[in-house]
Amino acid sequence: MIGQAVRRAEDKRFITGRGTYTDDIRLPGLLSAVFVRSPLPSARITRLDAGEALSVPGVRHVLTARELAGHLRAIPLIRRPPNADRLPSIPILADERVCYQGEPVALVVADGRAAAYDAAARVQVEYESLPAVASVEDAVRDGAPSVHPETPGNVAFQHHLHAGDPAAAFRAADVVIRQRFVNNRVVPSSLEPRACLAWYDPARDLLTCWLSTQRPHHTRWFIAEILGIPEHRVRVIAPDVGGAFGAKEPMYPDEVAVIFASLRLGHPIAWMEDRRENFVATTHGRDQVADLEVAATREGEILAVRGAIDANMGAYLYPNSAGMVLARTGPLLPGCYQIRHLDVQLRGVFTNTTPLAPYRGAGRPEAIYYIERLVDLVAAEVGLDPTEVRRRNFIPSDAFPYDTAAGLTYDSGDYSAALDRACALLDYETLRERQAALRKQGRYLGIGFSSYVELGGATPSRLAALEGSPGLWESAVARADPTGGVTVSVGTSGHGQGHETAFAQIAAEALGIPLEQITVLYGDTATAPFGFGTFGTRSITVGGSAVLLACQRLLESARDLAARVLEASPSDLSYEAGRFTVRGAPDRSLTFREVAHAATFSPLAAADGREPGLEARAAFDPANYTFSGGVHACVVEVDPATGRVTLLKYVGVDDCGRAINPLLIEGQMYGGIVQGIGQALFEEAHYDAQGYLLSASFLDYALPKALGLPTIVSAIQEIPTDANPLGAKGIGEAGTIAAPPAVVNAVVDALRPFNVRHLDMPLRPERVWRAIHRGTTGDS
Repeated sequence: MIGQAVRRAEDKRFITGRGTYTDDIRLPGLLSAVFVRSPLPSARITRLDAGEALSVPGVRHVLTARELAGHLRAIPLIRRPPNADRLPSIPILADERVCYQGEPVALVVADGRAAAYDAAARVQVEYESLPAVASVEDAVRDGAPSVHPETPGNVAFQHHLHAGDPAAAFRAADVVIRQRFVNNRVVPSSLEPRACLAWYDPARDLLTCWLSTQRPHHTRWFIAEILGIPEHRVRVIAPDVGGAFGAKEPMYPDEVAVIFASLRLGHPIAWMEDRRENFVATTHGRDQVADLEVAATREGEILAVRGAIDANMGAYLYPNSAGMVLARTGPLLPGCYQIRHLDVQLRGVFTNTTPLAPYRGAGRPEAIYYIERLVDLVAAEVGLDPTEVRRRNFIPSDAFPYDTAAGLTYDSGDYSAALDRACALLDYETLRERQAALRKQGRYLGIGFSSYVELGGATPSRLAALEGSPGLWESAVARADPTGGVTVSVGTSGHGQGHETAFAQIAAEALGIPLEQITVLYGDTATAPFGFGTFGTRSITVGGSAVLLACQRLLESARDLAARVLEASPSDLSYEAGRFTVRGAPDRSLTFREVAHAATFSPLAAADGREPGLEARAAFDPANYTFSGGVHACVVEVDPATGRVTLLKYVGVDDCGRAINPLLIEGQMYGGIVQGIGQALFEEAHYDAQGYLLSASFLDYALPKALGLPTIVSAIQEIPTDANPLGAKGIGEAGTIAAPPAVVNAVVDALRPFNVRHLDMPLRPERVWRAIHRGTTGDS
């Protein structure tokens, strides 16, 4: 079954409208919650009066920070990032001060959502506006207002990444290029916004929380820690989740407020984020400013990179936010290349904006964007084709495993082969000839490349210090029922990737039984074994490996029982197509189903004190990350009269290690590429200088649409890894990593006749048009 393009088993319920999401759950006595949120980015709360709100029919309660005092602990950071001694705690509800537009101030609970909305509008809050900062560059300027008094200078953390002798490399360089890059802030726009339903059952002394989350077990730990209750008294259920992209990974303060209100009122309470809230209350992604220099020879050899990267953390540092800068952006700056000298300062900076957290790719898209733009700048400076500069600097295929200057060990790869395949799929030489011919006609075609490395399998225990987190292993349980069906329960939890199908394929392959006999369960802490969740390109590599090991152990248990029933040695049994057979005696055999039945009903099932039934558990903690990689290429045409960018073709060649399901991989690639195109061309969460979000709805925040997308060609390159028993590498975030630089490089390539050297994302028509008519760098 591994390697087969099996259609997703879960699609039937999704496309027929039978999925069950958090907002679909109805319980007796269910109340609705609506938040009152700050309209100001920085202010002191001078008055809060809920009297008028409480008079609205159906209103049960208005929860404020005063009521929470002394009952809740702060949201834990787990591990503090380096040089971060004084970090503010994240308030559940704002008390005295608000630090970003959208920060929760009060929670209204009512019999229905309409009444809760009406009452929320009547909660009277008076503010004294305070100075605010919205960009990292403004936040670190001398004399800038402090987002938090305890963090003067607004630097949340900082780290110096140094390797080799970069000073000597720059002295020896023929070419030194400096460029400022802006990695634009984006809004993770899941189909389903965040949602939470909490219910405390006093009869069982059990708090049950239905959450649209990527991490049920870890969320349960957060809830227990914050509320100060035993973890075994908390159950978290993630039903169907309509997309997440990293934004549903952290524990949010507003979710904690809903849970506390349920405990306080003794009713189940549901909150469903509306789309307006989603823009200001759910974490954003990206938002970095990099000032980098690259040193190279006239032959296009890249010697060193140095400079600084400032990452906007928003108003608060969420538990998982620092790692995306420290463990991924910095260490992945060398990309696919043999760059041995680095000198980069990394800083996380507080601003009066919505907090930042991982968004699909989580630090890797930023790193690859910087290095891939630098590579193209080198190519333009030394007069070489951008593909040639890449070839001259790629890590050769015979150098793996390869220790990078940044301290990572790349497991396997063949970047040159991926580039060759991408060029072939483009018909690259012919395309360059066409580009030259069209320029004579006043038409401007551009071809852009992006070579990437994706760090996946977060996080091996032995490398946990790099991430600032504990080791993130995964576990699985495989259990056979008497009719031969097998239920596989996993700790990791899906939110649209096709886990039910991919894990079932792994189990069917290991057990040699039909796919239809496999059931995959996840998302409920009461029934699933412990797991850390789905993020960091880890589900197949870590969770899938746990499934494989559990199923292999289950098969060995079945072999032992079959041997007892057949009165043979386990080593004398062969196993093929779901049947155990005594070697040399084909008439002595048992099917897997017969063995599963015997495990419950045979007199041998519990002989000698054995536990009846067939069940096996396994956990997997990888020894290393996996490093998928590949080459993407984009072809565009730019209209100089309007600045409009038209995407003509997009090619992606991606090394996924051993492919579990090519159809799922292709779907992940398409989705990721489209998200990357969105960042490159359309999407931007734009704040003014005072911290007000100007693109706070889909009227002002554009997403890519099917009509504007090019033909996308996806090709799989299988170079197995030894970092896990499957040989698989993560691939779910690759598209968002590779697409932005491919698109930007293509547009800049199209604009070379206009002397445009660089453009910052998003490449909206106005920005492109201004660059053309300015005829300079196009910097924004």
